[in-house]
Amino acid sequence: MKKYLAELVGTFILVLFGCGTVVVAGDKVGIIGIALAFGLSLVGAAYGIGPISGCHINPAVSLGVWTAGRMKLGDMIGYWVGQFAGALLAAWVLSVIVRGMSGGYNIAASGLGQDGWGPGYQGGFNLTSAIVFEFVATLIFVIVILGSTQKSAPAGFAGLGIGIVLVAIHIFGIHITGVSVNPARSLGPAVFVGGKALAQLWLFLLIPSLGGIAAGLLFRSGALEAA
Repeated sequence: MKKYLAELVGTFILVLFGCGTVVVAGDKVGIIGIALAFGLSLVGAAYGIGPISGCHINPAVSLGVWTAGRMKLGDMIGYWVGQFAGALLAAWVLSVIVRGMSGGYNIAASGLGQDGWGPGYQGGFNLTSAIVFEFVATLIFVIVILGSTQKSAPAGFAGLGIGIVLVAIHIFGIHITGVSVNPARSLGPAVFVGGKALAQLWLFLLIPSLGGIAAGLLFRSGALEAA
């Protein structure tokens, strides 16, 4: 249970500070600031809860780790429960905070940093662009995680490397989908925003999961596992 609670806490940190920056300060800090908020939150969580759970804080990562043969199915399910609960709790806390803005805040209209695609969302990229980006970005993200945490990797640097690549992914992809690469991160805000965000949620649950599986298979097959 300690591992699952750690995953809840870590996911809460990622979603609250990442999505919170989008909502509260996105117009001030821009893409770079938002990317840093997500990446640095992950780095902090990695060193805070990494010794307990490994700091997956992402169902697609846990799926990749399980596919690679590095965790048991029961643990993966427990991680998922913690991760989705942490994301929902963070989105709820963020919704409480933003309602205190001067003049009020309409969550349905202004959002909570939810992911999406198509006309009216960020750069207006189509469904194909969203699918390709989320799959490739998650594949790369989970490859970096599995590679930097294998036994022969330098000890103590995984959290930093993983956080840096998450920053790069956000700089590239915020105008495409808002960047999910994490089904829990997408679920939390979508549940509270509803409407189009909830209707498009399927992509951010499915495609990052497939990217995580593909990365896991590359390591399970030995193609990317260090000798």
